[in-house]
Amino acid sequence: MSRIAPTFANLKMQGRKALIPFVTAGYPYADVTPELMHAFVAGGADVIELGVPFSDPSADGPVIQKAGDKALSFGIGLVQILAMVREFRQTNASTPVVLMGYANPVERYNQKHKRQDGQSAFVADAAASGVDGVLIVDYPPEECAQFAAELKSHGLDLIFLLAPTSTDERMQQVAAVASGYVYYVSLKGVTGSGALDTDAVEAMLPRIRRFVSIPVGVGFGIRDAATARTIGKVADAVVIGSKIIQLLGDQPRDRVAQVAQNFLQEIRNALDS
Repeated sequence: MSRIAPTFANLKMQGRKALIPFVTAGYPYADVTPELMHAFVAGGADVIELGVPFSDPSADGPVIQKAGDKALSFGIGLVQILAMVREFRQTNASTPVVLMGYANPVERYNQKHKRQDGQSAFVADAAASGVDGVLIVDYPPEECAQFAAELKSHGLDLIFLLAPTSTDERMQQVAAVASGYVYYVSLKGVTGSGALDTDAVEAMLPRIRRFVSIPVGVGFGIRDAATARTIGKVADAVVIGSKIIQLLGDQPRDRVAQVAQNFLQEIRNALDS
């Protein structure tokens, strides 16, 4: 079992909601990610999502695209990201870590690190590094039964996106293979786009929960403490990405961790209030 389910269970017992920050691994500096992950935890993060940089991130807006481009220019890929997680795990054995990205880097990793036993090199190496879950944006649930089973056999969760346009059938397909939590994309569009309609989110979550029994996190468009507090009243988790990346983009190396921690502490205080 990954660390995700126990984390959500403990939060539920406390009457609290999960705070899930996202950052592109290797951004804004190639070597800052493990330190930044610890700053997230110090600021109140319950789960950490690390973005795997990719050249064609179809679900991401300009902010995260730019972060991915910068990380790629530093040579950051899955090999380096798994090393970052291993470094983080040297002093943090409890905070769940989720890798969020696209199929291409995973497929390429498996090609380059092919195992003789036929297993997915990515799954085995991610588990050994201390990863708890993966969210592959362009892996559809109806084609993921084998991948989900392999992840589960290594104690990892497979997390899926749902959107305002998701049909009942799609929710049932996701519910059949998803574990850990489901990530509800609150906007029609890419990350960081548009204004969040909190009433629409509140109306959608009961429908999702008709099909999905695991926790539901909400992301895309949450940018401040007030919005996080509103979403936290109806969701099990609040996911924040683009705003964090914007805040960190122009920071000197020695300020990155503290700026992230201070921002997350504001969000944590709002969620707990």
